[in-house]
Amino acid sequence: MLADIGRNFYQRGWVLGTSGNFSAVLSHAPLQLAITASGMDKGNLTSEQILQIDADGKVTAGHGKPSDETKLHLIAVKLRGAGAVLHTHSIWSTLLSQTVFAQAEGIALSGYEMLKGLAGVKTHDHTEWLPIIENSQQMDQLAHRVEATLQRFPDAHGFLLRGHGLYTWGKDVQEAKRHIEIFEFLLEVTGRTIGTVPEAGVAR
Repeated sequence: MLADIGRNFYQRGWVLGTSGNFSAVLSHAPLQLAITASGMDKGNLTSEQILQIDADGKVTAGHGKPSDETKLHLIAVKLRGAGAVLHTHSIWSTLLSQTVFAQAEGIALSGYEMLKGLAGVKTHDHTEWLPIIENSQQMDQLAHRVEATLQRFPDAHGFLLRGHGLYTWGKDVQEAKRHIEIFEFLLEVTGRTIGTVPEAGVAR
């Protein structure tokens, strides 16, 4: 299933190169996750490139190194009860996380019928706050920021890492995939509407 997700997202331009990472919960007690190995081409992902890890991020089956951002997956599973966590590096999520929205530390998405594709959302009048978190190569520091943000915004369905990409989750892989599609649609609509100027880092 995760290999299929990788090929699908690659074809849509959301996980080019070796970007992105995906996980799915295999067991909650004890916690066991399937997660993509680090540095893999998601467009050619195979089942052999998916590892099994425990609650501490240690590999329990498979060969290779788990994603560098494993801790972020574990936090989403812990705080949201997620059954799957998906991360993309699309152009629109990257651009918008670097614009004026970064100063507000998030993007308010409202008024779109597509919002009803997010779990529990029943109306286009819903306002979805998509937090933007400052990125860091120090994974412990970044994990702390993500955990604090998810605790601060308990209703958020995802978040952006600044200059990096989108994280979202779901009760299972299919719901998480749907959430990626919803957010990617809304981010592109938002970017096209405001007329993003990437070289200036501001919206006009």
